[in-house]
Amino acid sequence: MQSEPVIQIRNLTKIYRDFWGRKKVRALNSLSLDVNKGEVFGLLGPNGSGKTTLFELITGSNQPTAGEVMCMGKNIHDVRYRERDRLAIHYHQSYQVRHFAKRKPAFMMQPAGSDYPMVHLFDEPQFNTQDGYIGFMLEFFQKLRSEGRLVFLCVHPNERFHLEILQEICEQFIFVRHGQLSHAPDFETLVTEEPVREYLGELLH
Repeated sequence: MQSEPVIQIRNLTKIYRDFWGRKKVRALNSLSLDVNKGEVFGLLGPNGSGKTTLFELITGSNQPTAGEVMCMGKNIHDVRYRERDRLAIHYHQSYQVRHFAKRKPAFMMQPAGSDYPMVHLFDEPQFNTQDGYIGFMLEFFQKLRSEGRLVFLCVHPNERFHLEILQEICEQFIFVRHGQLSHAPDFETLVTEEPVREYLGELLH
């Protein structure tokens, strides 16, 4: 039995400032979330809502203004840079792995203690509708899930089949809007929220 949550997010905040350090853009505002086991989470939200920033903070490729991300009991921002993707890995669109800026000498940081990532974050992957590609990807997500790994699938749906993919594969859902997070245990609960219905619009009909 797993003794600790896969992910613990505590009061996570990210504020971007302009060149002079005056103008502030609050990308994420004091988010908290615990995930105690490997599941497939669907992540949705308007452009600019903070989805990619959240993924970057979970993998340690972006530095939080406040708060922390614990992955398998380790603060991801205290793990050695070259070993962070052994805990959490971010695939952006065409499955390219995101990289990060180094801010602290590696000898001052702790080892990951893992050889293969426990958290896999897919950021708006391009679902090709030809040649069985969608089925291949769904099987891959299920394989990760069966190994007890946590999968976040971020989709910006503009086709009905995008929602069908989310409904088929995702067990829980997160909606991000204006830097705030709301959590739903299933798709039916998710779409009872008016901001979600407004966001998805005609795709629900």
